[in-house]
Amino acid sequence: MLNPDLRDLLKNNVSRYSLVSAVAKRARFITEDPELSEKCGTEKPVTYALNEFFAGDLKIREPEEIRDI
Repeated sequence: MLNPDLRDLLKNNVSRYSLVSAVAKRARFITEDPELSEKCGTEKPVTYALNEFFAGDLKIREPEEIRDI
């Protein structure tokens, strides 16, 4: 996915910080899990994780106090 439109992900009051943290955490999990690492093939783990969020396979949960800022 080239240059994804982040407005689609951020429309549910998700902060950019939360998005970056969640994608990085998921990418680390993918790297550590041999099955998932093999599943993503030639795609980098960060790209694979971001695509999972865009596809709606994963959701970002933020604490309420972050949303109010």
